[in-house]
Amino acid sequence: MRIAILDDYQGIALKLADWSSIPGRPEIKVFTDHVVDLDKLVERLLPYDVVCIMRERTPMAAALIERLPNLKLIASTGSRNAAIDLEAARKHRVDVVHTGYSSTPTIEFTWALILAIARNITVENASVRSGGWQTGVGSDLRGKTLAVLGLGNVGGQSRRSESLRHAGHRLEPELDERRASGVQLVSKADLFREADFLTVHLVLSPKTRGIIGVAELALMKRSSYLINTSRGPLIDETALIHALEEKKIAGFAVDVFEQEPLPADHPFRRLTNVLATPHLGFASQSSTRRSIATQSRTITGWVERSQSK
Repeated sequence: MRIAILDDYQGIALKLADWSSIPGRPEIKVFTDHVVDLDKLVERLLPYDVVCIMRERTPMAAALIERLPNLKLIASTGSRNAAIDLEAARKHRVDVVHTGYSSTPTIEFTWALILAIARNITVENASVRSGGWQTGVGSDLRGKTLAVLGLGNVGGQSRRSESLRHAGHRLEPELDERRASGVQLVSKADLFREADFLTVHLVLSPKTRGIIGVAELALMKRSSYLINTSRGPLIDETALIHALEEKKIAGFAVDVFEQEPLPADHPFRRLTNVLATPHLGFASQSSTRRSIATQSRTITGWVERSQSK
């Protein structure tokens, strides 16, 4: 059996789990780069029986799956992965397994971005590193309004500061009321009008794609900040870039993008009112170790079940 581990950017997959426990001493190959071209991806993955993927890095689309006759198992991190075509996997008798997910690292990272962009931490750090000193004065959080778009597993737990007023808008009418505790529920329009810091926490779907566009951005105050640790396509990127270039909002903190890795010439890399990080929110040390170890154990279980049939 041959196993491919994809998009291991930090080269840590083999260090964080006991892959030797997988029966049959399989050949394991780690790929630290990201391949977009379909033909090159097919050529790379053609020999492998098992493909381990990090959630929503390399899409396992039907066009890819149908060209991998040796593929028997896709092992993905996360509790779900919208980048896997499950119907194509079923059609070609490819099993799909997941590792589960903890929302805590993303919640903590959301607050790291809020604090960093409010107080210009990255700008001031760059000034110190280049030999300078103070360059500006950051924003307060006390008395401001934290607006949360989407009060699900992450958004409903993102209320970590008693110094802010909390406003929220939920798309799910059956939402557990405990997640809305302490939050003033408002309309979507009022959420954007009142926000000083607006953080987005939605699952990407046809319903939510582009849910923040020209109209929503126009409602925001020039002093307000937008934070996205959820999914890049939730926001109309063209409209957002225009709003940032025209200083129609104070700033944007982002950890997720329409295209990942982010292209070298992307405006988010040059705009001074953008704080961008390379999709780190879910990947704390403990969560990454847990996900990769679970991937290894899941493959072991799958092999043992296959051998017993």
